[in-house]
Amino acid sequence: MTDAPEPDRLPDAPHPKQTRHLYGHDAAVETLLSALNDDRMHHAWMITGPMGIGKATLAYQAAAAVLGKPEDGGMFGAADPLTRLALAPDHPIMARILAGSEPGLFVLRRPLDEKTERLKQVIPVDEVRRLRNFFAMSAGGNGRRVVIVDAVDDLNTQAANALLKMLEEPPAGAVMFLVTHRPGAVLPTIRSRCRVLALDPLSPDHLQAAFAQATPGSSFNPGLAVLAQGSVGRTITLANQGGLDIYEALVDLHQKAPSLDRAALFQLADAASARGNDGGMDRLADMIDLFLSRLARSSIAPGDGVQVCSGERDLFARLNPSLQTARDWADHQQQISAGLRSGLAVNLDPTALVLDMALKTEALASRTMR
Repeated sequence: MTDAPEPDRLPDAPHPKQTRHLYGHDAAVETLLSALNDDRMHHAWMITGPMGIGKATLAYQAAAAVLGKPEDGGMFGAADPLTRLALAPDHPIMARILAGSEPGLFVLRRPLDEKTERLKQVIPVDEVRRLRNFFAMSAGGNGRRVVIVDAVDDLNTQAANALLKMLEEPPAGAVMFLVTHRPGAVLPTIRSRCRVLALDPLSPDHLQAAFAQATPGSSFNPGLAVLAQGSVGRTITLANQGGLDIYEALVDLHQKAPSLDRAALFQLADAASARGNDGGMDRLADMIDLFLSRLARSSIAPGDGVQVCSGERDLFARLNPSLQTARDWADHQQQISAGLRSGLAVNLDPTALVLDMALKTEALASRTMR
């Protein structure tokens, strides 16, 4: 463990290892507890689900439980079964994990690039090779060693193949927790050697509780919960970066469809691309994608869930009245999303990108509102 920036830590939010209570994943917790208590702990677990729902928190809690569980047998007989997965913060093992000094835990994640002083975009093979030294060290405590890979999605091809070799021949006493947001993109040979724990998005109640825990004193807006789609991490990001304001502006912008207000449109683009607003255009692209995807689904599940903001439901009913228009809007959403992402990747003019989106949206709105 080092002092390098942590790629899975959101600004103004606790790191997953600091999260005390895990909401909404009781079944996964019970599965791990049962495996630990029955001495059936698989050597590799793949924890899957959308980003920001608690996968890394579960991995850290499970790692602490594995390292902290007393060995069975010996002169004192069998150890008492664990009744909960999370250790108390002042437990010696948990305290060392929080401090980044637990010798029995190795966290494999994107490293810092010493030249740029930024996190690398991938986990290179050299990071995986460091596991050899970790497993070569004598195991203390109960003889177990734990690895958390956060996230498997970040492994480059060489690193993924190197990890596969370790999964094929796991060291004695080793347990690995592999976090992934996109299990379908993970090598099938890696997936086949893991026991999968699939976590679902959080319910509205669990999402609100998790948000309150992560950001004490912050107000919880039900509209944020709808946009976040069960992810507390996404809820925090939207709240911190004004995501709900951008979404409401998009709804207002489309109220006069098929004609869109050019002045309001350019104001959105200018604000997103303003100097000092790092990542502003990416956030606008995210909100456009989310707006169009909600619009496309609206005629399939009318009235489903909470309205994000005033006027949204009526707007969707006008623009998307049938299953055929739903298909049209779904195709439009994919086209616009791909165009915005590719345009931003090559630094095209933000105003031109947003204007192109508007012209195509106006054309489709004219057809769907006939």
